[in-house]
This record gives sequence, C-alpha cells and structure tokens, in this order.
Amino acid sequence: MTREAAMRTALELAANGPATGVNPRVGCVILAADGRVLAEGWHRGAGTPHAEVDALSQLPEGGAQGATAVVTLEPCNHWGLTGPCSEALIAAGVAEVVYGVDDPGRHSGGGAERLRQAGVVVTGGVLAAEIEEFLGDWLTAARLGRPHITVKWASSLDGRAAAVDGTSKWITGAAARQRVHEQREASDAIVVGTGTVLADDPSLTARGDAGELLATQPTPVVVGTRGVPNDAAVFRHPRPVVFEGTHDLEAVVADLHQRGFRRVYVEGGPTLASAFVAAGLVDEYAIYLAPTLIGGPRLALGEIGVGTIGEQRRLRILGVEQLGGDLYIRAVPLAPASPSTDSAQEG
Repeated sequence: MTREAAMRTALELAANGPATGVNPRVGCVILAADGRVLAEGWHRGAGTPHAEVDALSQLPEGGAQGATAVVTLEPCNHWGLTGPCSEALIAAGVAEVVYGVDDPGRHSGGGAERLRQAGVVVTGGVLAAEIEEFLGDWLTAARLGRPHITVKWASSLDGRAAAVDGTSKWITGAAARQRVHEQREASDAIVVGTGTVLADDPSLTARGDAGELLATQPTPVVVGTRGVPNDAAVFRHPRPVVFEGTHDLEAVVADLHQRGFRRVYVEGGPTLASAFVAAGLVDEYAIYLAPTLIGGPRLALGEIGVGTIGEQRRLRILGVEQLGGDLYIRAVPLAPASPSTDSAQEG
C-alpha cells in the first residue's frame, strides 16, 4: 500500500471517532517496510488511546520495529489524559512517520520535531487539503482559541426569514428541516438570542423524522440581556441551558471555548446572525432557500457593516444540494479583496 492510499484509509478510520467534543478525530495505519498493513487504529474520544497508540496496541512487542506510521494529524507531544504519541512511536521503534496536517496546539504540537530528534524520518502534508477539510472545525478551535462557528438561516428566494406579521413556520420543507436537526446533532452547542426564545419558544433539540430526540444533543445557549420565562421550552431541553448575559460576542465565544465547546451552530434569527457576521466570527454558512417569495421587511440578514460594495462579505460556495423543493447552500467566508483587484482571494 502506498503512503497516499494508507492516508486515505487513515482518514476513513478517523471518521469512526466522535464528531463532537474537544478532541480531534484521528486515524492511523502502520505499514511494514514492504507496504503491508500491520495495524490500524483511531481515536474514540477523550480519555481513550490516541489513534497511534490504538494501532500500536494491536501489535506484539517489537512488531512496529522499522515500520512506517501513517497518521492524519501530527502526533501529539504532550501529557494529557494520555501520554504523548510521539514518545509511544519512538518507544515502539517506528522508523518513519507520515502525517497529514500539523497540530496547531500550543501544548500538543511539536511532535514532528521530537520524532526527528529521535532519528525518525518524518514527512508532513500528505493529503493535507482533504484532512484540513475533515478537521476544519477542530483546527479552527485549536488555531483561534474559539469554537468553529456555523451560522444558519432559512429564507425565501427574496431573502425574507418571515412574513410581515412575523410568522415563519414553515418556510422550508421537511427534508431541509431534517438536515438542520442533523447539523444540530453534530454540534456541541446551539446558540440563539433572547429575542428568538421570546418570539418562537424553540426547544433547541435535535430530533428525528418522527420527532424523537436524537442520540446526541447540543447544549442550548441563549445570548442577550432580556429575561426568559420560566416555562420556556428551552428549559425542557435534555441539557442545562447556558445563558450568556451579554451582547459582546467575543466574550461569548471565548466562554464557550472555555466550556469545551468546539463546534457551535448559530440559529438565532436575523439579529444574532447579523451580529456574528459583522463581528467576523463566522467560519461556515448553512443557508436554506425555499422556492417562495414573501416580500416585506423581515430580512434573513440585517446590518453587517457593509457600507459600500467594496466592503461586501464574499463567500466561497462549497456545495449546493436540493432537499425536497428547497436548496441547501454550504459556504465559507473569503478574505476581503485588496484595493488593487476586483476578486477576493481565499483566506
């Protein structure tokens, strides 16, 4: 098996790990000198062996001597709930380590250099683009010290989130709404403003087609300074509500990161969505468009700090999918265009 083929297998193994939580999903394949697969492993969550150690544990003592370890993320170099993977690979006698992307963690990074110091041949950057995409939310948290933030909205084709009287159920159809529930389930937290709680009384749970609660539930987070009634549906959520009694979004996301949230889904209406966009705190957009026209003033997005066309917030569309009669658009922000060009360059 080639290194690239082994890395693709490692990426498939990584997908077996839990999608939520503070730890990255990592996969590892150990190859013999002739390319045979000796062992495979992946990380199953906080407190369990990391992918490299999981793979090594399947071999007898000395079984990895002279082997090549292919791992999606640079082996860690710190003591946490488990020991450093770099040291485990050195102790096992691995001759070479091939990895996909660098570990940006202040405490966990540096494994590649530690391996080189021990005489291990190290190669990074294999299938880096694919692994960056796979680990995008975790890498955002590790690099920026805040959660990866997805802002979602549903609107008519003319950009309205509700009718003139404020009614909005249902703009999109069942298939689109179910996709939203799946995205909630894949998130650590779901964030709304007090205005949404007062106007819509949402439960903020992740539910299946029949209305049943899905296995994994995001923690509900309510942002704002207005009071919420004691009988609000959010208090019946399986997880305790986190209240952020401020409009300072930088402080909010810092606190959510401190609480261990790495994947945050913002679903709080036009005011909150616009505030996140204006603050430059959006890593991904989940936009649902219904084939309908509503008109009126109830826009899906409000003021975002764009005063002239040169300040527009350009996006790169990652995918467009039809869900029933609706369209789902997945997009990410692009860096602002420089004054000398009309096209924005990807950040």
